[in-house]
Amino acid sequence: MEFKRGIYKELKVWKTKTNRKPLLLMGARQIGKTTLLKSFGASDYDSYLYLNLEREIEAHAFFEGSKDPISILEKLSLLHGQDIVPHKTLIVLDEIQECRDALIALKYFTEEQPDYHIIGAGSLLGLSIGNDRSFPVGKVEFLDMYPLTFDEYLQCADAKLHKAYHHFLDTDEITAIPQAFYEPLQRSFKEYVLIGGMPEVASHFIENRNIEEAIKTQEQILRAYELDFVKHAEGTTSTKIQRVWNSLPSQLAKENKKFLYRAIRSGARARAYEEAIEWLVQAGLVNKVARVEKAGIPLKAYEDVSAFKLYTFETGLLVKLADLNPQSFIYGDQFFTEFKGSIAENYVAQCLSKTQGKAPYYWTSDGIAEIDFVINYKGHNIPIEVKTGDNTKAKSMIVFNKRYKPDLSVRISNKNLSLDGKLLNIPLFYTERADVFLSRALELIG
Repeated sequence: MEFKRGIYKELKVWKTKTNRKPLLLMGARQIGKTTLLKSFGASDYDSYLYLNLEREIEAHAFFEGSKDPISILEKLSLLHGQDIVPHKTLIVLDEIQECRDALIALKYFTEEQPDYHIIGAGSLLGLSIGNDRSFPVGKVEFLDMYPLTFDEYLQCADAKLHKAYHHFLDTDEITAIPQAFYEPLQRSFKEYVLIGGMPEVASHFIENRNIEEAIKTQEQILRAYELDFVKHAEGTTSTKIQRVWNSLPSQLAKENKKFLYRAIRSGARARAYEEAIEWLVQAGLVNKVARVEKAGIPLKAYEDVSAFKLYTFETGLLVKLADLNPQSFIYGDQFFTEFKGSIAENYVAQCLSKTQGKAPYYWTSDGIAEIDFVINYKGHNIPIEVKTGDNTKAKSMIVFNKRYKPDLSVRISNKNLSLDGKLLNIPLFYTERADVFLSRALELIG
């Protein structure tokens, strides 16, 4: 099963740019980067050349020493037995972080041979770029890729429901969605958020409704990540990365989800684990949501670097890390009550991190109130609370609103779409398109 990815449009835009530079497609392992790029090369070019620099170690020599683009192209052409034509051949350098010289060579393609279309992809590019002073800054473009969205999942899972999803998304008003559509969307979303956005896992479930096969695939993905910890980090750091990673379910199961080092192991201190946490952030495996002491502008000016929450980059792996059985959630009523709403909150964190281009913040006030997320949207500081049970009362929101008087407040819950004064309720399944409703609500309230 091949999912239609929204990011495809951005690749087509890159292709037609007059000032195009080599592109680096960044994202976690097994989210579909290779499939996407092969499909792009086959559909939008006369030909494409695919080189996996993690597997084809001997090809590293092509980029060593001289960085002359023509020499590199000649060797790649000989290796794959095909001509490389400017504008007509796409060159895909997969797992490019495994060959530092290939990354550096991109600079010379930009300066000397800009007519060749090159995309480098990698699962740990954030680490490679952040730790390499010789990286060709300003000579490449970046594009971030994420796991499947609910939109992309739904298009394959239920085409008719997918059409309804967009119909109510595209209307000009903010009104309740008819129950005939709302309930099925809720059910499909529940499946999606528990199975997760890894394409191989999702395809197993959609095609066969086979949860066991999906879980086995999740296990393989988690093992691959654990191997990355060992392969790409020093011995002591890799152990700490593993400990932080394994602690995430227990961290998020708390009522107060602030990250606690003692939850990793007794006596753990911040200094010992800061590097491990930063490794996970740069690898794109966690979203670090810091606390703000005040909801001022800019929010970053009020960031408390000592207080933060960590969320996984997608929900399916969190479910597996927590050793939960998705079947009992999909076919039962536990989703909105178990695990203290952590799955839903994690999902909101990953959506906001994607749409904002950075992780959101959270806010607390002297133990009196806590707002799950605070974002700045078009100059407006907007508080967001995530409610997964039937009780959607928001004492903390009352405290926040009284203190900061925001133009709009948001509740993301299993309740229907509505705008009640300055309170916007967004159903969980529309979180990934929250920006549409935020913009519409701000216009309606003036």
